[in-house]
Amino acid sequence: MSGHKNTKAAAVWLSVLGTIILLMATFFIYFGWQLVSLHGSAYFLIAGIALLVSGIQIIRQRVSGAVLYGAVLVGTGIWALWDVGLDFWPLVSRLLTLAGFGILVALSLPLLLKRSGKKACWKFSASLAGVLAIAFGATLGGMFIPHAPISASGESLPLVKVKPGEEQVNWDNYGNTSGGSRFVALDQITRDNVKNLQVAWTYRTGDIPVSPNGGGAEDQQTPLQIGNRIFLCTPHNNVIAVDATTGKELWKTEINAKQKKWMRCRGLAYFDAQAPLKQPDMPDSTPVASVSVPAAAQCQRRILMNSVTPELIALDADTGEFCHDFGNNGRVSLSDHMGKGADKGEYYPTSAPTLAGTTVVIGGRVADNVATDMPGGVIRGFDVITGQLRWAFDPGNPEQKQAPEGDKTYTRSTPNVWAPMSYDSHSNTVYMPTGSAAVDLWGVKHNDLDRKFGASMVAVDASTGRVKWVYQTVHNDLWDFDVPMQPSFSDFPGADGKKTPALIFGTKSGQLFVLDRATGKPLTKVEERPVTQGQIPDENYSPTQPFSVGMPTIGADVLKESDMWGATPFDQLLCRIQFKSKRYNGLFTPPGTDPSLNLPGSLGGMNWGGLSTDPVNNLLFINDMRVGLEVQLIPASPEIQGMKNDGNEAAAISRPLPLSGTPYAINAKVRFMSPLEIPCQKPPFGTLTAVDLKTQKIAWQVPVGTVQDTGPFGVKIGLQMPIGMPTIGGTLATQGGLVFIASTQDYYLRAFDTSTGKEVWKARLPVGSQGTPISYKSPVDGQQYLLISAGGARNSPDRGDYVIAYKLP
Repeated sequence: MSGHKNTKAAAVWLSVLGTIILLMATFFIYFGWQLVSLHGSAYFLIAGIALLVSGIQIIRQRVSGAVLYGAVLVGTGIWALWDVGLDFWPLVSRLLTLAGFGILVALSLPLLLKRSGKKACWKFSASLAGVLAIAFGATLGGMFIPHAPISASGESLPLVKVKPGEEQVNWDNYGNTSGGSRFVALDQITRDNVKNLQVAWTYRTGDIPVSPNGGGAEDQQTPLQIGNRIFLCTPHNNVIAVDATTGKELWKTEINAKQKKWMRCRGLAYFDAQAPLKQPDMPDSTPVASVSVPAAAQCQRRILMNSVTPELIALDADTGEFCHDFGNNGRVSLSDHMGKGADKGEYYPTSAPTLAGTTVVIGGRVADNVATDMPGGVIRGFDVITGQLRWAFDPGNPEQKQAPEGDKTYTRSTPNVWAPMSYDSHSNTVYMPTGSAAVDLWGVKHNDLDRKFGASMVAVDASTGRVKWVYQTVHNDLWDFDVPMQPSFSDFPGADGKKTPALIFGTKSGQLFVLDRATGKPLTKVEERPVTQGQIPDENYSPTQPFSVGMPTIGADVLKESDMWGATPFDQLLCRIQFKSKRYNGLFTPPGTDPSLNLPGSLGGMNWGGLSTDPVNNLLFINDMRVGLEVQLIPASPEIQGMKNDGNEAAAISRPLPLSGTPYAINAKVRFMSPLEIPCQKPPFGTLTAVDLKTQKIAWQVPVGTVQDTGPFGVKIGLQMPIGMPTIGGTLATQGGLVFIASTQDYYLRAFDTSTGKEVWKARLPVGSQGTPISYKSPVDGQQYLLISAGGARNSPDRGDYVIAYKLP
């Protein structure tokens, strides 16, 4: 062939470029064939073959190599648009890497033309490379712009001032109100001036959590505020009171509770014996028992906390001293009648106690997927002054309201209530979100009562423990789809304009349920839909499952191969292979002895952070996470049965672990991640969503959180790309037109406009947070404060002990 030789440097460069394309082609061909053999997309195999020829021809310094690469790039663009439409992040995954190499190929075109004896065409080459570079740069720029799954359609709602006499005074319940509103009727800080917030004070608790994979100690607290005092609790159950205006420590009581797993304190309860006692006003409600404390005695005002040891502890809110009239000098054992395992980390409370009139209601976490013989999920009510047991709701023996006699235990392995609860003083009712009976993945031994109370909302009389109604969200739960959160109360607007006292809650499966508080009946449409049945012998598979179609589903769309994602086409291809090689039938894919996929997985969906409400504008705010799980059971060999299972489901289960009492072991329960340790499905991986309760439609949905403080293999990327990250923690809504959240994987506290979802402010935190913000007005200086506890984000190695308050200048 006639032509002109390139310089040695040019020849070397073309060899290097061609070799890179050959390596890319080899990867595409090898794994593309695997994907085709799984009946997946043929694109990668076809593109790989074309790239193979392109790379060879570029090494041979032939123009056809560049032309063929260009054809692959154009073909990839057409395929990408067909595959995912105009969805930004999926297009980035498919096109950016190839476009980047396309710039190099375009710049190398003159060398190939010269070698072929043709005019070099430097201007054409530069123009082509320039167009690709502009597109490449624009795409990079687009990575720093939020791409909202659902944008707000209307204009900003008007700000409504708090009416005289309705301004909030105290944040004296875990969820602000006993009905978990997480809404403050304060309007000093608004969407217009929030940009001026500055740090008012910082307090250090001295308890820095250590949490490998989320199974150790973590700070997940929502503080309380009463008057000019803030009450804090730490992962090791130390309790602290600080001045709400200055952050000065007033007292600290060190419990230093230790447990082998899951050390945390999500919140406290507060009781004032001198405050007027509110009696129910609904018909047929039982009265609230009166209590009293002698006028000169300590603990007129008391702080109550669950300790992971497990204990219920009462402290004097004024001094931090133990309340001597409560239990045994301020402590009540929660191990009584729980049986084996209760003192070995298989049972302990992590959520705040629920104050129901004068009864303190306590549930507790039972370790998941360890054995069929576990402590029971009994929920108990204790006298707030004496600590004496008033009643016990044992899901395995619901008619028996007292503690078992002698050495007998509460029914073993029953559904438990580990999440926070809500209390309605109008009807004297406690609303309990339940988990499932042990073990989660294998329900052969579950009895009728297990199946009745599991994964449900249960309404119980706060004075007697009598069950009023049960509403189930998952039948025969085999997915660990607990009801994971405190229900939030709402005066729910009906089509006829009538408002019904309702409770609203989300589930790990991404469903939102709205129930009548009095009857437990759904106020929005719920359908029983057929679901796929599994193959485990003797399993109790439900033929249908409830789908709450009258409310939006959040982050639980049925996946398809085109939803697979990666930072590059290479990990995207591997994720496609993973997806196609697993059994997946949508939301309720049953576990089996073959690898299966669940999305959302048992982490959620929605989790314990709960919902926040805006009663002024009838809005509901939901934050979620979208990280699937790969699940597989295998027959347990004698060797596997001898292994230890510590029940730490937060950690990845990547080796076989026995499910004691079953013929199976968990072979895998790992997050559905790419080799770069990035979720395999397309972003966002976490969102903040507003739902209009008048229309039951999503008003807006935005990605929340960036990759600044996380990244592949745990390496921080350092870039504020708002891709949307999994959230652990809750939100706060205010009458200033704002919703605050800090529970992302990056180190920020953010404020969003409740009308539009636009981010209007953020503050950098020293470490990440799994806490829920609160807001209050200081009785000393009259200013509104915003408070957050920051102890570290779930997937970050950085930990701290910070409590930070903000206010306007």
